Amino acid sequence: MRLLSELFDNNRKWAANEIADDRYFFSNLADQQTPQFLWIGCSDSRVPPNQVIGLEPGELFVHRNIGNVVAHTDLNCLSVVEFAVAVLKVQHIIVCGHYGCGGVSAASQGRQLGLIDNWVRHIRDVRHKHEAALRALASADERLDRLCELNVVEQVHHVCHTSVVQAAWERGRSLAVHGWIHRLQDGLLRDLEVSISSPDEIAAAYRVATDPGLRLV
Repeated sequence: MRLLSELFDNNRKWAANEIADDRYFFSNLADQQTPQFLWIGCSDSRVPPNQVIGLEPGELFVHRNIGNVVAHTDLNCLSVVEFAVAVLKVQHIIVCGHYGCGGVSAASQGRQLGLIDNWVRHIRDVRHKHEAALRALASADERLDRLCELNVVEQVHHVCHTSVVQAAWERGRSLAVHGWIHRLQDGLLRDLEVSISSPDEIAAAYRVATDPGLRLV
C-alpha cells in the first residue's frame, strides 16, 4: 500500500508544479481537447508517448497495445481512430514501434506462449509476409530489429485502409499517416520513410519502406 500512497503524493506534486507554472493550466485543459496528433504505439512502459516527443497533456491523443498493432477487427483501436479523425480532427496519425519490442519478439518465437499468441498472430503474419527478406539478414538481432520496422510499416498500411481514414481523404481532409520507430538505447525516434496523405501514395510509400536497403539501426 505504501507504493500507492507514493503515487498519490507524486500526483499532488505534479499538479502543484503545473499550477505554479500556469495557474490556469487545469481549467484550460478541462475546457477543451484539441490535439493535432494521434499516437498509436506499444504498451511498453519504456516508451511514454508525451515525454518522447515533448508534448503536454491535451496535445496528443493516444492508443497503445502490445506491438502497436492496427487490426481491422479491433473495435477499440478503430474507435480511437474514428474519434481522433472525425471528432478531434487530428491532422497526423503516428504509428510508432520500438526496437526490442516484446510483442515482436513473441511473434518471432516458434513456441506457444499463451493468450498473447492470439494477439501477436497479427505480427506473425508480418513475419511470414517478409520471411525471405528477414532470412537474408545475418543475425537474430538484425532480424528482430527489421521485423520491428516492418511491423510499423504494415500497421501504417492498415491505418490507411481503414474506412475512417479513407472517408476523411474522400472528403478532402488534410490527414497524414506516419511510421516511426523508437530506439530505447538512445531515446531517439527514427522516421521509417513512410508518410502517406492520400490513397494514391499508399503503394509507393509501402514499396520504399519495405525496401531491403532501408536499415536504420
